Amino acid sequence: MKKIKIIGLTGTNGAGKGEAAAFFRRHGYESYSLSDILREELHRRGLALTRDNLIKIGNELRQKYGADILARRTWSRIKSQAVIDSIRNPGEVAFFRRQAQFILLAIDAPVEIRFQRILNRGRAESVQTLAEFKAKEDQEKSTNPNHQQLQACLALADYLIINDGTLEEFYQKLARFL
Repeated sequence: MKKIKIIGLTGTNGAGKGEAAAFFRRHGYESYSLSDILREELHRRGLALTRDNLIKIGNELRQKYGADILARRTWSRIKSQAVIDSIRNPGEVAFFRRQAQFILLAIDAPVEIRFQRILNRGRAESVQTLAEFKAKEDQEKSTNPNHQQLQACLALADYLIINDGTLEEFYQKLARFL
């Protein structure tokens, strides 16, 4: 039986993972975010949707149910080729590699560009200074197997895409994976 094609997205905050997911969606891929599982859990518990709460609940779920819990819960929803955003733990990468024809794309950009993108989003939860932005980012670089391990996921990526140009240039870089 042929395995479903899955494109996983990992990368730093503000690098363009959401834009990459939208690109693949426009080209016929189902789109999922591991963060959707966390948002549902926050809603169920009546907690505010903040980046800190997303990180806290994600770490809690991984601790209780295993490092691949978000991947397992998302996998049960996938019906055909898909793009999956917000992969932040090596357990999630390992799970998808076992289940599907899987490639992991790491999306990154210089920190100053990413910070400006975050400010431009205008979300209430966004940080106000570059120093705050960098401090929040450090929280995602844990070595605890049940926490976010962004650096480890970046190292596991099959391809690194630097998104430091125009949107059209970014789309051209993504098009080779269709």
